[in-house]
Amino acid sequence: MASPSSRPIPRFLPTTRAELDARGWDAVDVVFVSGDAYIDHSSFAAAILGRALEAAGFRVALLCQPDWRSAEPWRRFGRPRLFFAVSAGNMDSMINHYTANRKVRNDDAYSPGGKIGLRPDRATIPYCQRAREAYPGVPVVAGGVEASLRRMAHYDFWSDTVRPSILMDSKADLVAYGMGEETIVEIAERLRGGRSIKDCRDMRGLAYALGASEPVPSGPDVVEVPCFEAVKSDKDAFLKAARLFHRETSPFNAKTVVQRHGARAVVATPPRLPLSREKMDYYYGLPFTRRPHPSYREPIPAWEMIKDSVTIMRGCFGGCTFCSITAHQGRTIQSRSKESVLDELKAMAADPDFKGTVSDLGGPTANMYEMRCTKPEIEKICKRLSCVSPTICKCLGTDHGPLVALMREAREVPGIGKVLVASGIRMDLARLSPEYMSELTRHHVGGRLKVAPEHVSPVVLAKMKKPAHGTFEDFAEKFRKENERAGKKQFLVPYFIASHPGSGLKEMIELAVFLKRNGYKPDQVQDFIPSPHDLAAAMYWTGRDPETGEPVAVARGLRDRRLQRALLQFFKPENWFEVREALLKAGRKDLIGGACDALIPADPPREAVLARRARAQKDFHEHVHAEPGPRAGRPRDPRSRGYRPGRSGWTRREKT
Repeated sequence: MASPSSRPIPRFLPTTRAELDARGWDAVDVVFVSGDAYIDHSSFAAAILGRALEAAGFRVALLCQPDWRSAEPWRRFGRPRLFFAVSAGNMDSMINHYTANRKVRNDDAYSPGGKIGLRPDRATIPYCQRAREAYPGVPVVAGGVEASLRRMAHYDFWSDTVRPSILMDSKADLVAYGMGEETIVEIAERLRGGRSIKDCRDMRGLAYALGASEPVPSGPDVVEVPCFEAVKSDKDAFLKAARLFHRETSPFNAKTVVQRHGARAVVATPPRLPLSREKMDYYYGLPFTRRPHPSYREPIPAWEMIKDSVTIMRGCFGGCTFCSITAHQGRTIQSRSKESVLDELKAMAADPDFKGTVSDLGGPTANMYEMRCTKPEIEKICKRLSCVSPTICKCLGTDHGPLVALMREAREVPGIGKVLVASGIRMDLARLSPEYMSELTRHHVGGRLKVAPEHVSPVVLAKMKKPAHGTFEDFAEKFRKENERAGKKQFLVPYFIASHPGSGLKEMIELAVFLKRNGYKPDQVQDFIPSPHDLAAAMYWTGRDPETGEPVAVARGLRDRRLQRALLQFFKPENWFEVREALLKAGRKDLIGGACDALIPADPPREAVLARRARAQKDFHEHVHAEPGPRAGRPRDPRSRGYRPGRSGWTRREKT
């Protein structure tokens, strides 16, 4: 094998007609449409899927962040021989665009310069529609997080309604859900071999819509969930559909899932089997340049964050109800070999632009490397949604030995000065291994270690499928002691969520008091956003637990959500009025004043008064001086589809 420094530098995949001509191609097999800028790094879907197709002998071109108002960009490379592959990008476009309060975000980490407005709302839908318009008859395959989580009828937070399968709105032939390397290559091979797009329906990891006259699958290997019309109007039916759907997510025992939409039906085949270690090594060893396409003149924040990181595994068996990682990547951990990871580190070290510090050695979690069920015969029949909640399964292998060995060898690679761990630590697992705790604390923490206890209330933690609060306290104590032994002064950075189902003012005040007593002042807090397909979204929409049917407290109003967020940052003077309102509303006047546990002083600080005055002036100014919207006579592009163009404020945001 050639040394990393002697390997030829790979070419970027074509993104323009000129780049196509430079390769001497008259046409391409697959046009990959993405809502993200093109970063040729294995952490980005367009790059790893494009490289997988290229390695299988296909000609692929990337159409990144095209102007969706016209089909003309979709004609850039001519008619693709096989199909269009469509993805909204690494993130769901709605979460990418809007905050938990449904306000437009100020930046887009996956766009040059962090610029907003380069992709539409629900990007998968218009992207698929433009592909159909550009070349009728060319198959369209949707994929990525956005399409995966919307393959069946789902609750949509931004419209506060239940929407049909994305297949119905996008008119895509297939949705390839989950991680897509094997799926996209197999589809391409079948079509190249002369088979039709309908001939791909027997593949794993796909969803498709049947025609009104096509027979609906049935039998012992098929589960039919309540139809779209039922889940849209009946929350009991929605809960039943969510419960049944989540029971069919294990690749080892899942059945085909069917959901009728009027006269038609949507069919989802079982998930693909996990990738072997050899396959993981193969895909992550493809020839990436590890850089953004040279056409970009501004830095891309997402690349700046991960450019010096290395992915060692994928998947998560945590099963947190608010997280889409398990739903998208699967519960089975798929790990690269130690040799594969070290080869990538050597290639990084040989790069003259590398500064010597690996920013992260991890994945969805930092310490699930090579962990999986130790009883294959049980794994084949197990339908448990989490291997660690409410307790760690006795069949789960939790050995940190392979990870410790990898960490030790990683920091010994010539040219590597420091290897940090920035992925979140699974605390309930880490505290089981003193060796890992020692190795991590002494060599792989850059002063601050991210952890995600999320809450302290046992009620909320149970709804999240997170470990009991005592787990965090035990981990924090072990981390403190390891720092003492190492002679270091390092800190935990705990992440918490406001407004998660089950969390009312009482629970948030309990969390705020804990933060006060322990001296935590979180700079960043996460407001719960119901993501399509997640069990927590089902709780939010129905106000009930999908598994038990029991009522669940839900903060749905904007004011309630603001109060919960303010309690997480009670120490900020500008939050004084909201915190006071929350405490009085909950009957906790004892936490106002000078008592030991008091969250705020009795009188508002000057900063609070000024902040409230500034907000009032801003709200008044925006109400009185707002630019007239489309209904007041402002011209509107009839081709725009539900995003910022044509909306009030577009011009102002463009100038900034």
